[in-house]
Amino acid sequence: MSPTERYCSSGDDGGGERGLLHTWKGYSCSLTPERLLLPRPVLQVALGSRHGVLLVEGGQVYSFGELPWKQSQAPEPAAPTPESALSGQRVVAVAAGSFHSGAVTEDGGVHMWGDNGMGQCGLSGLSTVPNPTPVAVVDSDSSPPQTVPVLELACGEKHTLVLTVQREVWTWGSGCQLGVNTAVFPVWKPQRVEHLAGRYVLQVACGASHSLALVRCLGPQDVHRAPVDKCRQCNQLLYTMTDKEDHVIISDSHCCPVGVELTEDEGRLEAPTPTPVLKTSPSEPVLPSYTSTVTSEPPAPPKSADPTPSQDLNKGESALANGVLPASGTSAHSKEGVVGVKSSLYPDEQAVKDYLKKLSDNTHEEAKTTGGGPSAGGLTSTPSSTLNNLVASCASAVGERVASTYEALSLKKMMNFYLPSGVLRSAGPAGLTETVPGLGDNTTERVRQEDTMQGKKSSSTGDIREEEAEGLRRRLSLPGLLSQVSPRLLRKAGRPRMRGYALTPLGGAVPEAHEVLPTLQTEVWSWGHGEHGQLGHGDNLARLQPLCIKSLNNKEVVRVAAGAHHSLALTAQSQVFSWGSNSSGQLGHMDSPSTVPRLAKLSEGIRVWDMSAGERHTLLLADGDCIQPIIYYSGQQVKAGEEERGVGYTPQPVLLPFCMNLGYVSSVFAGGRRCVALSDKNVMGFIASLHELAAAERKFYCKLCDIKIQIIRPLLELESLSSALGQVALGLLQALASRFSHLCHLTGQHAASLTANLRRGRDVKGLVVLEHTGIFLDSYQEYCSSLGNFQVMGGFQALTKPSDFFGKGPELLQRLSECSEENPSMADLLVALFYLPARHLHEYDRLLLKLGTCFEVSSSDYQKLQDSRSKFEALDLQLKRKRKEAEYTFHFWKSFPGKMTDSLRKPHRRLICESSNKALTLQNAGRFSVNWFILFNDALVHAQVSSTHTSTSSFSTHHVFRLATLWVEPIPEENTGMYALKVITPEETFTLLASSPTEKAKWLRSINQAVDQALSGAGQDTASLSSGQKLEPPVSRTASYTFYKEGRLKEATYEGRWLAGKPHGRGVLKWTDGRIYTGEFKNGLEDGFGEFTAPNKTLNKNDYYQGQWKDGKMHGLGTYRYASGEVYDGSFQDGMRHGHGMLRSGKLNTSSPSVFIGQWLLDKKTGYGVFDDITKGEKYMGMWQDHLRQGNGVVVTQFGLYYEGAFKDNKMMGTGILLSEDDTTYEGEFSDDWTLNGKGVLTMANGDYLEGSFSGEWGSGLKVTGSYFKPHLFDTDKDKTRALGRLCVCAEDKWQAVFEECWSQLGCEEPGRGENWKAWENIAVALTTSRRHIQDSPELLSRSHNKTLESLEVIPQHIGPITMERYHTIRLYLITACDTPLHPLGRLLETLVAVYRMTYVGVGANRRLLHQAVNEIKSYLNRIFQIVRFLFPDLPEEGGLIPDRVVSSSGLLLPVLLPRLYPPLFTLYALDKEKEDDVYWECVLRLNKQPDLALLAFLGVQQKFWPVSIPVSLPGEKQQVLSSTKDACFASAVETLQQISTTFTPSDKLQVIQLTFEEITKEVQSLLKQDFLWSMDDLFPVFLYVVLRARIRNLGSEVSLIEDLMDPCVQHGEHGIMFTTLKVTHTATRYLKGARGKLYLCSYTE
Repeated sequence: MSPTERYCSSGDDGGGERGLLHTWKGYSCSLTPERLLLPRPVLQVALGSRHGVLLVEGGQVYSFGELPWKQSQAPEPAAPTPESALSGQRVVAVAAGSFHSGAVTEDGGVHMWGDNGMGQCGLSGLSTVPNPTPVAVVDSDSSPPQTVPVLELACGEKHTLVLTVQREVWTWGSGCQLGVNTAVFPVWKPQRVEHLAGRYVLQVACGASHSLALVRCLGPQDVHRAPVDKCRQCNQLLYTMTDKEDHVIISDSHCCPVGVELTEDEGRLEAPTPTPVLKTSPSEPVLPSYTSTVTSEPPAPPKSADPTPSQDLNKGESALANGVLPASGTSAHSKEGVVGVKSSLYPDEQAVKDYLKKLSDNTHEEAKTTGGGPSAGGLTSTPSSTLNNLVASCASAVGERVASTYEALSLKKMMNFYLPSGVLRSAGPAGLTETVPGLGDNTTERVRQEDTMQGKKSSSTGDIREEEAEGLRRRLSLPGLLSQVSPRLLRKAGRPRMRGYALTPLGGAVPEAHEVLPTLQTEVWSWGHGEHGQLGHGDNLARLQPLCIKSLNNKEVVRVAAGAHHSLALTAQSQVFSWGSNSSGQLGHMDSPSTVPRLAKLSEGIRVWDMSAGERHTLLLADGDCIQPIIYYSGQQVKAGEEERGVGYTPQPVLLPFCMNLGYVSSVFAGGRRCVALSDKNVMGFIASLHELAAAERKFYCKLCDIKIQIIRPLLELESLSSALGQVALGLLQALASRFSHLCHLTGQHAASLTANLRRGRDVKGLVVLEHTGIFLDSYQEYCSSLGNFQVMGGFQALTKPSDFFGKGPELLQRLSECSEENPSMADLLVALFYLPARHLHEYDRLLLKLGTCFEVSSSDYQKLQDSRSKFEALDLQLKRKRKEAEYTFHFWKSFPGKMTDSLRKPHRRLICESSNKALTLQNAGRFSVNWFILFNDALVHAQVSSTHTSTSSFSTHHVFRLATLWVEPIPEENTGMYALKVITPEETFTLLASSPTEKAKWLRSINQAVDQALSGAGQDTASLSSGQKLEPPVSRTASYTFYKEGRLKEATYEGRWLAGKPHGRGVLKWTDGRIYTGEFKNGLEDGFGEFTAPNKTLNKNDYYQGQWKDGKMHGLGTYRYASGEVYDGSFQDGMRHGHGMLRSGKLNTSSPSVFIGQWLLDKKTGYGVFDDITKGEKYMGMWQDHLRQGNGVVVTQFGLYYEGAFKDNKMMGTGILLSEDDTTYEGEFSDDWTLNGKGVLTMANGDYLEGSFSGEWGSGLKVTGSYFKPHLFDTDKDKTRALGRLCVCAEDKWQAVFEECWSQLGCEEPGRGENWKAWENIAVALTTSRRHIQDSPELLSRSHNKTLESLEVIPQHIGPITMERYHTIRLYLITACDTPLHPLGRLLETLVAVYRMTYVGVGANRRLLHQAVNEIKSYLNRIFQIVRFLFPDLPEEGGLIPDRVVSSSGLLLPVLLPRLYPPLFTLYALDKEKEDDVYWECVLRLNKQPDLALLAFLGVQQKFWPVSIPVSLPGEKQQVLSSTKDACFASAVETLQQISTTFTPSDKLQVIQLTFEEITKEVQSLLKQDFLWSMDDLFPVFLYVVLRARIRNLGSEVSLIEDLMDPCVQHGEHGIMFTTLKVTHTATRYLKGARGKLYLCSYTE
């Protein structure tokens, strides 16, 4: 059984071993506590005036004592009896008021019982509630109203408070202690305490007639809360604002009528100084406004005989804060101080401006002239400080109010300008996130003096965040500000006078720990009756609403308790603050009464961690000298038989002698006059170990706070600090202080967490240090890292220089550092002091090990403890090694030559080894030169001295080689006979010679291990270097490097992958002039896919390239976007455009003025290309040379002009043919664009022609010298249109660069010349590379899916005889490959489709280009087929035979190619056949008006083929064909033929024709009911009928396409005959007009 299980189980005596209950009264020496026996361990006790409530394990509740509300209650006090009404409910918390009780169940329900005379049970109509009865806490504001679950509750004499799951406070009962807006009591129905709404309440407590709440300070998590702009009580606007020329009047002088009203005599200020105070209202709390963030020092206090000036001060200001004033008189001059700004010592605004100017110009020393010592506090009577404080508070209050409240009115931007940077605004009006100094570290904690109610120095570095945040909170809380402040004043007042390091937000000490550790940033709020000072606001006034006790801000209160008329607050530093009635000494000090919180008087070293308050006494549970807790009692003595009257009291807390006999007390409770302690037995040492762990953490936290308060904060305040340390060391010290504060705060949070675990859980599973070990490890590592950095830079030696601080008190340092050496130096004391926190790691290790011995080795708890313990042990050893390394490095710098120290000495740099003993030298060094090698954890330093110097103190040069980019390899000794190491860096390679094999091995191991540590990110942690293990750092690695030598890369920075000293892999290269390359590298050069950006200074834009690189230059496919707006997409070679590419000119691709696509040679257009001049509406298709049109080409325009011929120097020059839209043709000589010059022939549209000499520009008048001819009717030799194509570029010469790129991808220098296996290898590499690139860019997956790429990587069998099965496999592979642009064939096809569309779309859609377009497709087929045969060499040539098939390029490739090219191609066919199709369509429309039988008769279809009946919708039924029937005969055949328009390839279209014939035959056979063979005479008229009824609009285009691209092998087969029939049918249809049409029909039939 584990100790936890044994510890949780019950014993035979009914008491068990945990939750043992002891009760007593008073503090008599002879007192022996009474043990109450219960069947289960007690978890919680609540005590009323004369009764008590017990919560035991399992959730049962017992009551004991006097219970008059029970009908069956006997007069004498009752023993613990169970509350049967709660059976079946699992209770999680109980509370007791004076005469009533409450319980909270597991589901968040509340049950109340006892006296209900004042509504304290929340049940109307009952004066007493005998048994626990449910009370519903319902939020009526929600829709629908919802029950609010409750966490805990607290009971007073006449009221009850509950804390809900939403961390809101609800209340019921009677009295102003409710904190709600009502004048009618009792309040039966639970009501929300609106003044705490929006805040995160941690705990509530009730006195007899007052209430306390522990609230988390507002932080970044609360910023989202909407600003409150209306009073929650009376719903009136809190703020008003008026613009007045150059200033803004902001007023929040709203005074809530619900507040306490006083008589005129009472409304006086009790303050000893004439300080002007701002008018306030009860809307929000306020702090004394004398803390300034403008001056560096607060003013010194005036000398006064008043022993408690701070108390009086708080009286006055707290009274103002709540809209009430103390009931005592005041002097006349004090009264004047309340008037406001205009009553100040500077009554006019100019004086204020002058003063602010002087203030802003003052130096730090000048500002200090009015300052006091560290204990200075209170108010000053000097005019400058008074006004300074006033204006600072005024300006900040105005700015913060407007920023938080009028954000929706767009004033926040204005106020952000007025306020100091570094101050974090909060949308809530009453709180700010605290800020902290440090080097950008937002996890730092404050350094704070714990002097009660004393003034502080606001210039303290460590204290500056806390003071500023507190000051801002005070100003934020100024509710009654009526000010008239100009923006200029705001700007000046808002300038912070503080040291210039970062002020960062503090959202919790450790971000990761925010949810797992309790917060220490808390506030205590109080309200209710205050006649005894129990509210803590410095007066005896009542408060109707919760008000923050400002003197407890930043005291890290973790728990509050309330007695009948006094209050207690327990801090994380184990101190107890008490205030209120002290009639019986219950406050633990002699001040009586105390209206402000004061520390209870306890012996030094007594750390309180639990407390409770009774009617007139206080009970404290604390750590003593031993592990076992001790109990202190403070208050009234109670003796047996004399309970009704007090018999003396304690002047200060006294130790109860019997507490050591109770065991390990986990919590104490007080109520009425009774005391209760819950204790545990120490099972297997488990309980003792838990207590020891918690006590050690509390002690450690107090120790850290002492160091922080007594050493660090005063140290950072020293004026001489900056000059003594220098900027670097000062920054390191600030970082160290920041890390220390962070660690301190974490320790405080952990101590609070351990204490909470002791009170309730006492279970190892609740230990944060086990569940979140990393939080602690990281904090210690970061702290020790900062500590080592400061030590290495000689910080501790420099700290001894300010003799004005440490010269006075070395004893303090020695005591705090726990240094045992005799006469240690000041520096050694400082080192020991700052390394003190690291020693606590050993404590964690020891205590967790001790806890682990309480568990069985096989248990999970033991394993968890061991894991955490081992981590702390490992970190402890590591940090000790790091300390030694820091000391070793520091001593090295002390002896290092001074000239290079400044440049080489870095905070994070640690020494590993150095060659001052000549153990390592440079090969081929000069005879007299001295070379010194120093290995650090981040660099290898080579220091060199010239031959004229021999002393190491005068090194002339040195070079630093960063380890991340350093490679070292041993040179075999057999090669050279020397012990050599080769060192490789990005720009240098050199050889080092060791003096012996041992030295060689040592340096090789040291360098390799240091490199490995640097690469692993642990460059500052060289712990493993002494372990002796041999590490080989990776040859390939990721690192950053800046080149320094002359050349292409000078001053460029590379970050990415390296291989043996050269960039290799993916990386980023940045030049100082703005050029950036991101992509692949190989052997130090850009190689592979990459992106390049180069700034164009002329246009102030960037050139951008994305694509392939080789040997440092653009090479391969890529896209270059020029700053001018041009975009080139295509091939590059040696950094120039070379090969096939497209250049788009213009800013937007959609509106480019011109586009060129074609061949490039050495960055110039050379070869075949297409140029689309969108501005002119012209398209050129032809040859280029050096950016000029040169050679044969074709030009078409948007107006229908067509030119074909020669070009020279970018002009139409030489022989050419020009056609206009109306077929007017000129063939002859040209001298310029569209300019005729020389011999030629001009042919009119009607066939007439002119032959002679021509000159002039086409379209603007021609000069002709020649003859006019009118040809004979049947003369056809002048049909010039048939001559088109002679002067254009032949199809085989087009797009050669596109095919050359494909061959090149396959590894062939020329088409068809290469190795087949290499081609397939290149295909596999291309696909694999593409897949890798796609995985990096998932958005590309839509173009080519992963599965397709995987299937293509499987190389099909490409050697061996071709069978039909293999033929189909090849065909399927080609289909897949062509569908994948990442495959070379797919890339080729994609490019061909792009150039084809570029050529024949838009202006290129000219009917005269049809012949060229068809020939171009045929050329594509031939050239692609050549590539396919190269990949599959056993595939027969064009027209070759394999079993059951003739192999042809069109049959294999046209199904893949033609669908992509079909739209532009068919458009050309439609344009070319436009006139014929119009005639055909007119005839089709005319004939389709006739019914079926009439049309059959007209076409001469024999009657035996006329359908008699046709099928209808119902199966098996038929309908008679009537003379009026239309579109019913041969309907299936007609539908089949219509599908010809939905197919692309000739073979598919022929298949449609064949199916059409089959459908006709099928219908005729069903009609004749016998087999039937067609004759053409019979078939032709029927087929003609089907064609007419199919109504195919562009049938002529379809026929021409089939004819041009049909596979030659089917021309003479069955498909050929069927196609001929369709062609004849189409031709004949155009002549079907009356009798003449029949004549033509008969002739075609024959």
